[in-house]
Amino acid sequence: MDYFNYKEDRLYCENVPIDSLAKKYGTPLYVYSLRTIQRHFSVFDEAFKDISHVICFSVKANPTLAILFSLANMGAGADIVSLGELFISLKAGMDAKKIVFSGVGKTEKEIESALIAKILMFNVESFDELDLIATVARRLEIKAPISFRVNPDVDPKTHPYISTGLKSNKFGISMEMAKEAYKRAIHMEWIDVIGIDCHIGSQLISLGPIKEAAARLMDFMQGVEGLGVTLRYIDVGGGLGIRYDQEEPPEPIEYAETIKDILKGMGKTIILEPGRVIVGNAGILVSKVIYTKKQDGKDFIIVDAGMNDLIRPALYGSFQRIDSVVRKSKSNMKTDIVGPICESSDFFAKDRLIEAKKRGDLLAIFGAGAYGVSMASNYNFRPRPAQVLIHEDKEVLITKRETLDDMIACEAIPSFMSFSQEAYNP
Repeated sequence: MDYFNYKEDRLYCENVPIDSLAKKYGTPLYVYSLRTIQRHFSVFDEAFKDISHVICFSVKANPTLAILFSLANMGAGADIVSLGELFISLKAGMDAKKIVFSGVGKTEKEIESALIAKILMFNVESFDELDLIATVARRLEIKAPISFRVNPDVDPKTHPYISTGLKSNKFGISMEMAKEAYKRAIHMEWIDVIGIDCHIGSQLISLGPIKEAAARLMDFMQGVEGLGVTLRYIDVGGGLGIRYDQEEPPEPIEYAETIKDILKGMGKTIILEPGRVIVGNAGILVSKVIYTKKQDGKDFIIVDAGMNDLIRPALYGSFQRIDSVVRKSKSNMKTDIVGPICESSDFFAKDRLIEAKKRGDLLAIFGAGAYGVSMASNYNFRPRPAQVLIHEDKEVLITKRETLDDMIACEAIPSFMSFSQEAYNP
């Protein structure tokens, strides 16, 4: 359930009309429903209430400070993959003991900062990484809590770019090699082996791959504990999908029952890393129609949002539901909805049947709360959008629209360069 609804043909977020937000803050504009975020987190948390668990929100889905703060207030921790995500998670008030550090490319600085912060654990993805963590831990004289991310070679049946659990993917350590990794780690003085981790991909809409990966993980874990190490945490990753089009992803309670059926009686704390399922349908991207265009019998609606604001359709060919902010017309048109970026991949929909539009009309792109603003860029030197959070009838600007001056604030022109017309001679 989300809290975006029409009242007399006018789209609202909770109790605030979207067109009023567009008028006040401009477009493109991200709008989020706090009640949706809270409800989605509560439903997910409730599904695991009868088992020891920690929910570590996948920060890459949406690293906005106010959203992380709201989740921290509900007891969430964080799944992070960078120093920046560690920084903003701690700024948002997340308990360091609920932070897990994933990712294949952790740097020495990132490892050092995470150790000093006293995070819950590192999900280690290579032998080289293990050695570096041990080296940094020894230098700091801080024992490093780790798990190994095991690659179960399970096909998640999702887009290949967001598949992470196959042998051909860069993530994790194969089961054949992971046992050797555990053997090495348990003899390292400054390493504390406390868990095991597995994550097979994003936007998962079937329980089959999840069940298969969890079963393989449990079997492997029992073999690891046969080495004489007692694991306290089982990190089953995240990736539960949402509905963008006609998908029918499992409900959190179904997902939870699948996990619990396999891992029951293990006496471990389960770590979960949801992201999209919490915030995906809690946000929309609002955009204004700049032009309509007909060319060789084909219609285009050109909007002021571009692939730099929301890249999922361009990157994955993904479907995003698009609808009017204010429904006015009874006639429909089949059209491409495209942005102003100088790329043919800059589109939000192709041959989409939508209410007929004219200049100045507003469109809402739904399902934009995850991997929207977090993947936004300044391509074509465009400022990133503002973000507004809604709670009932209250609105708060949680991220100001980036300015052109903001975009060059970190740049400098070398003092030895001359810019006189006489000196410029290409």
